[in-house]
Amino acid sequence: MAVDTQHARRIAGLDALELGGERRAGLAARLWARLWPMLTAVALVLVAWQLVVMSGRWPEYVFAGPVETFGAMWERFGEADFYRAVATTMRRAFTGFALAVLVGLVIGAAVSRVKVLRAAFGALITGLQTMPSIAWFPFAILLFGLTESAITFVVILGAAPSIANGLITGVDYTPPLLLRAGHVLGFRRLSLYRHVILPASLPSFLAGLKQGWAFAWRSLMAGELMVIIAYQSSLGEQLAYAREVSDSPGLIGTMIVILSIGIVIDLLFEAADGALRRRWGLDQR
Repeated sequence: MAVDTQHARRIAGLDALELGGERRAGLAARLWARLWPMLTAVALVLVAWQLVVMSGRWPEYVFAGPVETFGAMWERFGEADFYRAVATTMRRAFTGFALAVLVGLVIGAAVSRVKVLRAAFGALITGLQTMPSIAWFPFAILLFGLTESAITFVVILGAAPSIANGLITGVDYTPPLLLRAGHVLGFRRLSLYRHVILPASLPSFLAGLKQGWAFAWRSLMAGELMVIIAYQSSLGEQLAYAREVSDSPGLIGTMIVILSIGIVIDLLFEAADGALRRRWGLDQR
């Protein structure tokens, strides 16, 4: 009995030591730990950018410096047309991505569970994922003309294969033990998919969503450069206009806005991934 008590105390001491090492730092410390690498990277990029400008390799109207670029951006932030352009681009992005998620879910769910469909379409989905989105635009313009439908069509084709593959991979790696437990509990077909397979495949599916958004965003930018719709200002349209009039500060500033939106969306996906890891007890930071 004394030996068991001593053994239990040792285990409790080890548990306390482990838990003590896993205490989370304060909010300010965590924010600073996350921000300072990003701020350092931004500072290095700005220094390198300014050095390239100072080298005189390109004239200022071709390659503007940070001061001129951020000055032009500050002026644009006071213009209503800038916010209309951002709103148009984000509406197209979210609409196309939402439709891509729906298409990817349906295709991924069907292909992952039906062997005939896997044999028939598995390689095709991967092939579509690797196909450059820009290659679809001549066909999309031929089908839909210079309309938003052409852009949405290519956004869906760019994002849906990655989303479908993410779900297929997650289903493939669902532990057989979970499937057997689901069968014991009486889950069959759709109920098994809803209550067992989909929750187990969430990490891979989330990775597919993140990759699908990246493809959707790239497809959208290519589309807005190629399909200029009258009286609909967008970030892609502003890029094309700045290039035509050799407005280097405006061009680079718009590129920074596009990059910043991409980073913000990536942080949202990262936050969702962190929440999922904490829910599953996998976040040890």
